[in-house]
Amino acid sequence: MVGGRAEVLGFAAVGLLAYAADLALFTWLRGQAGLGPLTAKTLSFLVGCTVAYTGNALGPYRHTHAHGPRAYAVFFAVNIAGALVQLLCLAVSHYGLGLTSRRADTVSGAVIGMALATVLRFWGTRTLVFRVVPRE
Repeated sequence: MVGGRAEVLGFAAVGLLAYAADLALFTWLRGQAGLGPLTAKTLSFLVGCTVAYTGNALGPYRHTHAHGPRAYAVFFAVNIAGALVQLLCLAVSHYGLGLTSRRADTVSGAVIGMALATVLRFWGTRTLVFRVVPRE
């Protein structure tokens, strides 16, 4: 059964690994590969999602029965929702509240937005993707 501190720590470790893969690939694609920012971010996001899905499927959620293309599609959708939460936090802060400095953008998008998105991703991953399915 999934749950508790081990689940949270496993999810966090996988998330850090996925973030590192996303950041490293984005940096390389923007630099040495010479791709534009949106193409580079799209590709690095896809790789980051794949690393996160694989890490969660082999790590904290390896004992669940929800694996395969459908589970990956739901996981990807959960991660898109998380990205939208981050963008919404940034948009509200920057355009709604008029907090337009680089620091304010970083705090709203990369700190507050990331924290809220992480909670959403954790909930979605354990509830919608790797839910424990009772055996019949």
